[in-house]
Amino acid sequence: MRSTCKGLDTAERALRRGDLVVYPTDTLWGVGGLAIQTSAVDKVVQLKRRPGGLPISVILSSTEEVETFAELTDTMRAVLRRSLPGPYTFLLPASAYARRVLSPTVISPSGAIGVRVPDHPVALELARRVGPVTTTSANRHGSPPCRDLAGARREFRREVAVFLGGGPSPTGTPSTIVDLTGPGLRLVRGSLDPPPQARVPRSA
Repeated sequence: MRSTCKGLDTAERALRRGDLVVYPTDTLWGVGGLAIQTSAVDKVVQLKRRPGGLPISVILSSTEEVETFAELTDTMRAVLRRSLPGPYTFLLPASAYARRVLSPTVISPSGAIGVRVPDHPVALELARRVGPVTTTSANRHGSPPCRDLAGARREFRREVAVFLGGGPSPTGTPSTIVDLTGPGLRLVRGSLDPPPQARVPRSA
C-alpha cells in the first residue's frame, strides 16, 4: 500500500532540487539525498561530518528494483525475497548501471553497494517517486542516532530542507548488515533470526 503522507510532495521537490530530507524507516530516522546527484550525497557526508571513504547505502522501492542496481545470483535473490522489505542492509555487487549513474560515494572501493528496502510505507514511497535515496542514520558521525523527528530538527535545523514524518515510528535499532558479495553470507552488524544457515539456499 502506498503512503499518502502529506509531506511527501514537499520532500520529493526538495530531493529533486538537491536538498536533504530526514525521513522515517523501519529501523532509524534517515538522512536522504538523491543518490544520483553527487552534490546531494556530498551534502549528506558534510552534514554528518562523516570521514571520507565510507560508502553510503541507498533505499530502493522494491526487491524488483534491486535487480537494476546490483548483479544478483539466484542465491542472492532467494535471500532478498525472504528478507525484504525488512530491517536489513544487504551489501551486493553493484551493477554496471549503478556504477554509471550513482554517486561514487555510494559504491565501495570493492564495487559493492549497500541496499535497503525498508518495511516502512513513507520510505518506500519516497524511493518510488524519486529513485535511490541515501539512507544513513540521522546523527553526526560518532553520536547516537536521533530518537525522534523533534531531535532531528534540533540537531540539523536549517541544514535539512524537509523533516518528513508519517507512518510507524522507527524501532530505534539499526539495520542488520549482511554482506553477500563473497562466496557465502557474512554478518557485518546485528543478528539474524533464524540463523543464516536457515536463510541461505545451499545451491547458487
